[in-house]
Amino acid sequence: MRENSEQFMDQPGTAYVLEINPRIPERLSRLEELANDLRYSWDRATRSLFARLNPTLWNSIGHSPKAFLKRVDERNLTEAAQDPEYLISYNRVLSVYDSYRDEPARRGVPRWLGEGDLVAYFCFEFGFHESLPIYSGGLGILAGDHCKAASDMRLPFVGVGLLYREGYFSQIIDSEGSQHAIYADSDFEDLPVTPVLREDGSEVRVTVDLPGRTVTAKVWRARVGRVRLYLLDTDVPENSERDRDITHRLYGGDRHARIAQEIVLGIGGVRALEALGMAPTVWHINEGHAAFLVLERMRALSLKGLDFAAALEAVAANTVFTTHTAVPAGHDHFSEEMIAGYFEPYCRELGIDKQALFDLGRTPGGHEFNMTALAVRGSRFQNGVSRIHGGVSARMLKDLWPQIPPAENPVTYITNGVHVPTFLSPDWADVFDRFLGPGWQQRIEDPACWERIAGLPDHILWSTHQFLKSQLLHLVRHRLSTQHFRNGGSAAHLDRLLKLVDPANPNVLTIGFGRRFATYKRATLLFENLDWLREMMFDAQRPVVFVFAGKAHPADVPGQDLVRQLSRVARTPEFEGRILLVEDYDLRLARRLVSGVDVWLNNPIYPLEASGTSGMKAGINGVINLSVLDGWWEEGYQGDNGWAIKPASEALEQHRRNSEESRTLYEILQDQVIPMYYNRGKMGYSPEWVGMAKRSIASLSPRFNAKRMVGEYLAKSYFPASQQRRRYHDGDFDGARLVAQWKARVRGAWPGVAVRRLDAQKHRISFGADVRIEIAVRLNGLTPEDVIAEILLYNVEGVDSGREIDRRVFASEGPIGDTGEHRFVLNLAPESCGRLGYRIRVYPCHELLAHPLEMGLMVWL
Repeated sequence: MRENSEQFMDQPGTAYVLEINPRIPERLSRLEELANDLRYSWDRATRSLFARLNPTLWNSIGHSPKAFLKRVDERNLTEAAQDPEYLISYNRVLSVYDSYRDEPARRGVPRWLGEGDLVAYFCFEFGFHESLPIYSGGLGILAGDHCKAASDMRLPFVGVGLLYREGYFSQIIDSEGSQHAIYADSDFEDLPVTPVLREDGSEVRVTVDLPGRTVTAKVWRARVGRVRLYLLDTDVPENSERDRDITHRLYGGDRHARIAQEIVLGIGGVRALEALGMAPTVWHINEGHAAFLVLERMRALSLKGLDFAAALEAVAANTVFTTHTAVPAGHDHFSEEMIAGYFEPYCRELGIDKQALFDLGRTPGGHEFNMTALAVRGSRFQNGVSRIHGGVSARMLKDLWPQIPPAENPVTYITNGVHVPTFLSPDWADVFDRFLGPGWQQRIEDPACWERIAGLPDHILWSTHQFLKSQLLHLVRHRLSTQHFRNGGSAAHLDRLLKLVDPANPNVLTIGFGRRFATYKRATLLFENLDWLREMMFDAQRPVVFVFAGKAHPADVPGQDLVRQLSRVARTPEFEGRILLVEDYDLRLARRLVSGVDVWLNNPIYPLEASGTSGMKAGINGVINLSVLDGWWEEGYQGDNGWAIKPASEALEQHRRNSEESRTLYEILQDQVIPMYYNRGKMGYSPEWVGMAKRSIASLSPRFNAKRMVGEYLAKSYFPASQQRRRYHDGDFDGARLVAQWKARVRGAWPGVAVRRLDAQKHRISFGADVRIEIAVRLNGLTPEDVIAEILLYNVEGVDSGREIDRRVFASEGPIGDTGEHRFVLNLAPESCGRLGYRIRVYPCHELLAHPLEMGLMVWL
């Protein structure tokens, strides 16, 4: 009688599992080293070493090299150790790996960061690869790409995060379109992480205090090329069951669970680096979850004798904060009562009362402790993640600099980028090697390098894309088949569903949408006018398929309603097989989608898309973007490298905006996208389409890559933060103490500062003449050196409106008798004719400030 293992899966009795690990042959001993370095996440050749040993097992264990090596049959390894072809590949991979590790530092980095500098990058989630499931979406993938680029650039850089037992959920969509979240515990022995050990062999542990108890966290390390990532884990025997669960699930639990996670990350992370003997010179808070590190660093400085104000200045001087949120509701916040319960000991150690602590996280008019406000006050370098988002963030946070125009406050922007070696299909990498020349990845930021794409033969581009599209369609068919049969569907019905998804004939226009199902991302905007959509899609000569994928947060009921709505439309007989909803969107599916669809669709509500990176990944793979002009696409769109949906007026009600923008979407699809795709020449493809795909690659690749992004952080944030650290920390924190005292003096005097005009205003002068402007400033005990009196010049007629405002500084001419006022003068000689507008203002400034307006104080005449 023949029996197989599946027959025993549901049998009664206790199921026992015994794992038998193979012995790795000496000739292949470094496979373990490769399996424990996440560099494999962006090196196809490394992954192939494992996959070729047993492709079936490789797929079943989720492409995890470490788990694979524990389960692969020893015979596979023994045979590989005797296979000359495999050994050639193995040695080639090792040669590249060793060269990467030992390669000299990127030219230019030493002049930015000095000997002993170290950047510590804190984030709530990190997404490197599906084999380390401690991420949920865009924030984590961005953090992973940041670390990868830092490794490529050989920056002195460490990451700090949490090691979640469950990570994010797997998604099942049932036959009615309802989403079900399935959580599975990870076996840390299968993950590319190892416990950090002391010299005596004991594990590194750190503790944090929570109300009435002390929690212990174990420190794990992951290798990311040249970068190290340290992850904290509270699932240790020393903790209670409740505290062991702190790091159990990403984005799970109530407010107490969240604040405990953020305390472990921010405070425990600082203590972990200290336990490892690391002294970062730059601290980067990537989103507000880790902002409690500000309090822990201040506490440590207070133990060295700094008072509260000086400790805050010393900490903020070398801290960078990046916000990824476009709405106030997206920022973490906790009640002041909760903060008092968790941080009362900090108040004692910092020598402050609870109100002073609350003030660090308070927003004007708010009554809760806001983590973004804490991060802003505890940093001197703040940025959003696209040009639009920088402006949105500056306006959203304007009350933290109450007297400063939002456009001038310290919030700037650094647009996100993607790690090209991770998300560029290896097939495209091969094409680029041939046509861009060796070393193109080292010249990735050089537009001249990408101009050669224009000379790429059209048929090469098209055949490469069609091959990648076939790979995508294979995966879509596999996922949909699994989904369909699990939900009780028939084989005959499946054939109907998959009729247009044919890997052997990938000639149907395929449009992809893959991202989190949040209401502002408007996954269902396409369905605003189903009659119009039906008209477009039901041309037998020009069929269209839409592939949707994405998860809604388990607590996001409106997001789950979007999944149901999309599923309902996809199940109607008229749209069946033309609108496809693929469940369990993950990194593997994402990589296939962004390289395999023809068009990448993105239609968020403007201006709520902070940046978005999926369209960047699509663009570098020759997929053409069709997107609302929001986030990164407002910077990337050039008119001939994709299609843009102009946002409707924000003054309109949302249903009107949806109506107008969906109409634009339909018009672009019907009048441009579909006709261009099917306007095929004798070679079987559209020359216009291929030309636009080339322009997409050439225009987006040099600008929206992670190397450019991290380079901007280096120039705009890390280097100046390291410089500020030296200026504030040298001696006995002399700079921090000086600035704290100066700010206290300015704040005390500022309510009494006033400005008035002394000269008689002139309304007209001849070109070439000048005008003397005099003002009197009541300094209220400050000195003329404490302030800047400034005139802003602009053209009233609107001519040259794109030019920056001309700023000129008044000179002090001393006190005006005993009035307590000082005279400031400026001789203004206009450089052009016309009507010149001007405004006069005074603000405090000090040579040690990171930003001239960081105090948020200003008086206008």
